[in-house]
Amino acid sequence: MKEKIDNIKEEIGIDTILVAVSKTRTTDEIMKAYQTKQRVFGENKIQELVEKQELLPKDIDWHMIGHLQRNKVKYIASFVSLIHGVDSVKTLIEINKQAKKNNRTINCLLQIKIANEDSKFGFEKQDIEAILQGEELEDLSNIQIVGFMGMATNTEDNNQVSEEFGSLKMFFDICKTKYSTKNIRLKILSMGMSNDYKLAVNNGSNMVRIGSAIFGKRNY
Repeated sequence: MKEKIDNIKEEIGIDTILVAVSKTRTTDEIMKAYQTKQRVFGENKIQELVEKQELLPKDIDWHMIGHLQRNKVKYIASFVSLIHGVDSVKTLIEINKQAKKNNRTINCLLQIKIANEDSKFGFEKQDIEAILQGEELEDLSNIQIVGFMGMATNTEDNNQVSEEFGSLKMFFDICKTKYSTKNIRLKILSMGMSNDYKLAVNNGSNMVRIGSAIFGKRNY
């Protein structure tokens, strides 16, 4: 596993953060990655994330990378480092509420729909700008919007994937220059998974979410 992680880190470069996607993986598997000095792990199920956080070392940065239901935010608000897939204003409001209860600020990524697939969640780009310049956000003092997340279409057409990633990078750069307030600090662009992370990095991603390329394919 160390060789796999080292190779990926070399491919993506020191300026890109590797999120090891540990969903469905055992604590033993996660510890093997941890022993290679990997510290950032991503989960997409709340119950699984909570259970692993309780059992594993406390210096792990846990990322919630899956679709987040508002009624589940309270279970992770005390420890989650970054929430990737925020796709509604109501979810932002709930994250802020639970962060305030825990006397902390929670970093969030707004998920933008770039894929040509109905199954993907996310804001449209025009909605993102409305949120970033809206007054409602100013009252959410216990969240920090630190960037965007996007998932490309699941296709073997690399040109299409590159276009989708490139489009999001261009939009990210525009917003980065236009919006900067006490709770908007756009610095992270989370794009790319095991099958397309090289294309994502080539198109400006500085955070990749990789599971099977580290842990191997899941059989369940």
